Amino acid sequence: MLVWINGPFGGGKTQTAYELRRRLPGSVVCDPEHVGFGLHRMLPPALRGDFQDLPAWRQGVYEVLDLALAKHDGPVLVPMTVIDPAYFEETVGRLRERGHEVHHFALLASRETVLNRLRERAFGRALQLVAGKDAPLRRETFAVRRLDACLESLARPEFAEHLWTDSLPIPQVADTIAESAGLPLLPNTDGPLRGRLRRAATGARHIRFD
Repeated sequence: MLVWINGPFGGGKTQTAYELRRRLPGSVVCDPEHVGFGLHRMLPPALRGDFQDLPAWRQGVYEVLDLALAKHDGPVLVPMTVIDPAYFEETVGRLRERGHEVHHFALLASRETVLNRLRERAFGRALQLVAGKDAPLRRETFAVRRLDACLESLARPEFAEHLWTDSLPIPQVADTIAESAGLPLLPNTDGPLRGRLRRAATGARHIRFD
């Protein structure tokens, strides 16, 4: 089974994927961004646009996930923003046509909520400490620039199942996804402090410098 966790940049996809992995024995996280980073590193800087526009990225994601689903016994968890319907069909759609069981979830929230979450991310937080809380988000500029398009596109019916997360903590988002997909999660035994520390560690591990 594949669980594709879609949503705007800063919407909680990665945190949710790793919460599911923590409480779902045998599951693995397969992040399609790594395919994109590899393609970017092969290109001169001037040619590094949105890697999703490269046919090689869409084909590579399909082939890697097809292999993982065929060879791995447990659930495959995929945190990735895809808002172009054609690209969605080339990845999620083709995997379904291949016969794989694919559950897709779009994590949605208000614009204000997502902006607040972006400010909470590691680079945004560090920047606020140095330059003041109203400083630009810099490393999050791409995410902010794409936010409105993400929210508008992902609210469309073809990107269901929709999950509004404004008032849902990450463990509850994971619970909701698992229940919908029929996955047996282990109980969440984290207290508030331990949960915050765990999510901070997950965020730190996924800071990007390229």
